[in-house]
Amino acid sequence: MRKLVIACCSIFCMANISRAQVLFTYGDHTVTKQEFLKNYQKNDLGSKPDLSEKALRNYLDLYALFKMRVKEAEILQIDTIPSVRYELSNYKKQLAKNYLTDKQMADKLSKEAYDRMKEERRVAHILFMAPATMNPDDTLKLYKRMDSLYKVVSADKNAFSKIAAAYSEDVGTKDNGGELGYMTALQTPYVFENVVYSTQPGTISRPFRSPLGFHLVYVKDKRPARGEVEVAQILITTPPSKGKEGKEEAKKRAKEVLSAYKKGVPFDTLVHKYSEDKFTISENGKMKKFGVGTMTPTFEDAAFALKNPGDVSEPIETEYGYHIIRLIKKYPLKPYDSLKKELDIKIASDTRSKIAKDMYVEKIKQQNGFKEFPENLKPIENLIKAIPDTGEKANVFDISHFAGLNNPLFTLGNTTHTQQDFVNYIELMSRGKIPANRPNFTEEVYNLYLTRVINEFQEDLLLKENEEYRNLMSEYRDGIVLFELMDQQIWGKASKDSAGLQQFYENNKSKYLWEPGFSGAIYRFKDKSSLEKGLSILQKNINASHDDLVAELNTQERPDNVTIQTGRYEFSKFTEYGKDELKEGALTTAKPQKDGSYLVVRVEKVFNTTTQKSLEDARGYVIAEYQDYLEKAWNQALKDKYPVKVDEKVFNSMVKK
Repeated sequence: MRKLVIACCSIFCMANISRAQVLFTYGDHTVTKQEFLKNYQKNDLGSKPDLSEKALRNYLDLYALFKMRVKEAEILQIDTIPSVRYELSNYKKQLAKNYLTDKQMADKLSKEAYDRMKEERRVAHILFMAPATMNPDDTLKLYKRMDSLYKVVSADKNAFSKIAAAYSEDVGTKDNGGELGYMTALQTPYVFENVVYSTQPGTISRPFRSPLGFHLVYVKDKRPARGEVEVAQILITTPPSKGKEGKEEAKKRAKEVLSAYKKGVPFDTLVHKYSEDKFTISENGKMKKFGVGTMTPTFEDAAFALKNPGDVSEPIETEYGYHIIRLIKKYPLKPYDSLKKELDIKIASDTRSKIAKDMYVEKIKQQNGFKEFPENLKPIENLIKAIPDTGEKANVFDISHFAGLNNPLFTLGNTTHTQQDFVNYIELMSRGKIPANRPNFTEEVYNLYLTRVINEFQEDLLLKENEEYRNLMSEYRDGIVLFELMDQQIWGKASKDSAGLQQFYENNKSKYLWEPGFSGAIYRFKDKSSLEKGLSILQKNINASHDDLVAELNTQERPDNVTIQTGRYEFSKFTEYGKDELKEGALTTAKPQKDGSYLVVRVEKVFNTTTQKSLEDARGYVIAEYQDYLEKAWNQALKDKYPVKVDEKVFNSMVKK
């Protein structure tokens, strides 16, 4: 419901009202024609908004009520409630991430990725793992070791696969000579991708470092992009436990399935009868479309080798078993303009996005007089290094030891951030305890502090300078405060106001009636064997405990052999059995269902006349209608408090027949 309120509020974003015609007033407040039309046209999903008098009048009534609610939320200071403030703060930070980046650089990265996607490259690599925490001496030794391998493979490329098998620490590829297969942009860390696309096919890169460690990359080949392909499959698995014999058996069965297809048995029929891929069987074997580097290379090559929709492959062996693949459709690489939004989203979550964000930070610094005083960080660093790492006060951060440190660390805009500001941040982050091993602790925490300050500065700057960001924040704020206000006035009140709910029920009792029907239990047995076992228990004792029945029939492997639903049912809504088939104190006959299950009803009592529902019986209906009652009453109170006056001349100037 919260999302619905927020979505509705996005319809009503604020507009500049200066030098504009006033369309209507609500109480002492005005709404301009400009603001009204902007939101009305934004709300209209069609290319031509309906500007008839009826449509505009209806929207004006809704918009006026919306403005009244927002004004009431402002008066009640709903946005000061801690939970609302917290949610608004979180949204502000999340939304800001979309804007705190250098737009030109982001577009350049997007175009670069697309241009690389036009070409697929076949790659093998050798990896030495090197975590970021590795000390400099060990890092240098590892680099020299990789460089010695580079000298060997650059002199003899044929040795690459043997060297990879012997030395690479990538367990997924080393036994295959380091082979990664064909890849394209946005599939690996940016630094790895850069090397792949800057290395000439047929050559080997120099050693380089990625987040994983040190690599040598051998770019074996390149080809034009194949785009994406959509296929359906029949999978015959080859479990390792069955060994060579199981593999031969699976291969034989795959050939038999293909033979049946060639003789005219529909592919979909064969999928449901033979395929062991539980993820695609319900979709007639259809898989999500995929591109290069997504599937096992053997499967991928077989799928792309099919030429025309409907073509079916011979059985293809992979580590999963034997696949029979049918081509549904091929999708060439879309034009750049069609993929731009999708690429922007991918790049925003990719390592390369840091480039655009760092450039934006540098611009903010330059434009707002950023200046650092690194010499003033040294006293803090010295005091932190002096904290003992043994004894009673081991690793304790005591802020009193930093008293008197008030020199500037950096300035940004019109604000100076001092040593004491930073010390307060350390106390907050460390909660009074710092790491025992802390050679770079001060520098690392300072960088976190600096990033936080700059981000908050940027967010405030966005609110002042970016109209789109400001409008989105306003829309979200209106949505959050209205949700909270409506929960107070309507939704929460209806469920919590027990006295009011009881009175509403009493005043409208005649609406909440049971139609003729029955009470009892409905048993659904999964199959015939479950039915027979269940009936043998119920026929011996019709009042058998439901818990005992479930314990007797359901197992860990088959937890749904029987499901039981109890309650009161109305004949008009329970159509599985006719009224004459439901006898008080008896079991009905078993009725087979389309899914192979069986239905049986144990009838406890039959009701042939209408009877009164209690408040508990009708609670859901009563609460819903009480909410409706409360909303109408609240709406009327708002309209009385903020009477609406429309300038008919201005209104008529919008109407188009």
